[in-house]
Amino acid sequence: MCALLKNNNYLCTVMEREEMYMGILYVIPTPVGNLEDMTLRAIRLLREADLVLAEDTRTSGILLKHFDIKTRLMSHHKFNEHGTSAAIVERLLAGQTVALISDAGTPGISDPGFFLVREAVRAGIEVQTLPGATAFVPALVSSGLPCDRFVFEGFLPQKKGRQTRLEALRDEQRTMVFYESPFRLVKTLQQFTEVFGPERPACVCREISKVHEEAVRGTLQELVEHFTAKPPKGEIVIVVGGDSQ
Repeated sequence: MCALLKNNNYLCTVMEREEMYMGILYVIPTPVGNLEDMTLRAIRLLREADLVLAEDTRTSGILLKHFDIKTRLMSHHKFNEHGTSAAIVERLLAGQTVALISDAGTPGISDPGFFLVREAVRAGIEVQTLPGATAFVPALVSSGLPCDRFVFEGFLPQKKGRQTRLEALRDEQRTMVFYESPFRLVKTLQQFTEVFGPERPACVCREISKVHEEAVRGTLQELVEHFTAKPPKGEIVIVVGGDSQ
């Protein structure tokens, strides 16, 4: 059996890995809105897994029930992942198949997942990530801004380090992608206007794949005016043109 080191790190020799029958950790995207975006492979693997790790078992329970998936659910989120990952790695080392999902989209992309994947990799466990739903890709492509080269920033720090991060992006030439809450959208767009300039092209996408999906394009100043007059609802992705655009 692999040796357990400090900080829950594992050391496996090549021979140990070959002799052990280890399970697989599947990282499975779930729909960001429309349930029809769930893939057939994702459904099959969730049914076949020994355990499904969910960011919120209540939210994921609804999804699994919809697809008649009866696999056991276990809570795994940013507040407990450091404490539960070692036991999950032990399950994987013992041959169990574990599926990791988040409330929506791909785990690890502005969602829990990185820590467990890192620990599994360190233990020599096979990790397979399925292609599938994530919010920023459709927002980027439909924005009309260059998408051949881009930088994904996710959620900016709410307080400490926020202005420093924005200043570091002032001269970024690639298209930039951010996640934001509808409650902070106007304030964030105003900050973008101050740092990037009011004429910088941008696009705000909300409720991707849902009934009220919308993409609003224009300059940062125009977007500030639009969403000040019409407060947004739903999940938000902001795409901002780079300095050279």
